[in-house]
Amino acid sequence: MIRLGILDFDTSHVSAFTTRVNHIGGDTDQFVDGAKVVIGCPGESKLSPERIADFTAEMKKYGVPLVDNPEEMIGKVDAMLIEAVDGTVHLARAKPFLEKGIPCFVDKPFTCSVADAKTIIDLAAKNKTVVFSSSSLRYAPEVVEYVADPKHGAIVGCLAYGPASLSPIPDRNAGLYHYGIHGVEVLYTLMGPGCQRVTSTSDKGVDVVTGHWKDGRVGTFRGIRAGKADYGFVGFAEKAVQPVTVGTKFIYRELLKKIVQTFVTKTPALDPAITLEIMAFIEAANRSGANHGSVETVKT
Repeated sequence: MIRLGILDFDTSHVSAFTTRVNHIGGDTDQFVDGAKVVIGCPGESKLSPERIADFTAEMKKYGVPLVDNPEEMIGKVDAMLIEAVDGTVHLARAKPFLEKGIPCFVDKPFTCSVADAKTIIDLAAKNKTVVFSSSSLRYAPEVVEYVADPKHGAIVGCLAYGPASLSPIPDRNAGLYHYGIHGVEVLYTLMGPGCQRVTSTSDKGVDVVTGHWKDGRVGTFRGIRAGKADYGFVGFAEKAVQPVTVGTKFIYRELLKKIVQTFVTKTPALDPAITLEIMAFIEAANRSGANHGSVETVKT
C-alpha cells in the first residue's frame, strides 16, 4: 500500500482523489486500489483561497490527519500528490519532496513555463526519483479506446476541443495553462509529440491553436469560452474521419490508476519529455495568441 501525502486544498481534486483511493462513499465503481492518502496539508492559494476551508473540512471528515507545514509530511509518505490549482507554484511545492527522493504526481498544469518544467524534471532525475503529470482527460475511456483501435488506421490529424476558461489572475496559469490544458492533452494523446510550430487565433470567446508536426501532420485545438463547452475531438485517420464525444465520469479513476502504477513501478506513466513539450506547446500558443497569430516555435 503506497502511503500518499496530498498538498494544497484549493481544488476539488483533493476530495475526488481521496475518496477514490481511500474507498470512501458508496460508488465502488470509482474506487482505485494500491494507495491511500494518509496525510495532507491544506497549504495556501493565490488563485482560489476561498476553497481551502471547505476542502479542509471534507478531509477532516474523511479522517485524514492534517499538518500546517508541507515538509512535516516528509518521512510519513511514500509519494506525494501536488494539487495546487496554480501551476506557477508547482516547482516550489514539489522541490522539497523531490530533493528527498520522494516521487511526485504534479497536477495540471504541470507548470506554467518550460523553464519550471525542465527544473522539476531535472530535480527528479538528479535525486533518482520519478515525477508524473497529466490531465485526467488523457485517460478518458473514449480517448484511450480510439487511440488503441486499429480499424481507423494511422492518425493523420486531429481537431480537439474543450473548455478554456481563463485564470482570474492573468500571470498565474496564463492563457491555455489554466483550463485549456485538458483539451491540449487530448490533442497530444492522439497526435503524440513532435510539434514544431504553432499559430493561435485568440479572442474573447475562443482560442484556436493549430500545430504543425515535424512529420507533416497538422492538429488543432479549439478552446471554448463562449457557448456550450464539451470535451471531444474529430480524429482524421487513414481509413476514417471519426467524431468522438469525451465523457468525464471515469477520468479521475483512470488517472489515479496511472498515478498508482507510476509510484509502484517507479516509472512515469507518461514520459516527462512529452509533458515538457505540452508545456512548450502552450507557451508558444500563448505567445502567438498575444501577437496576432504569429508563427511561434515550440521550444523545449
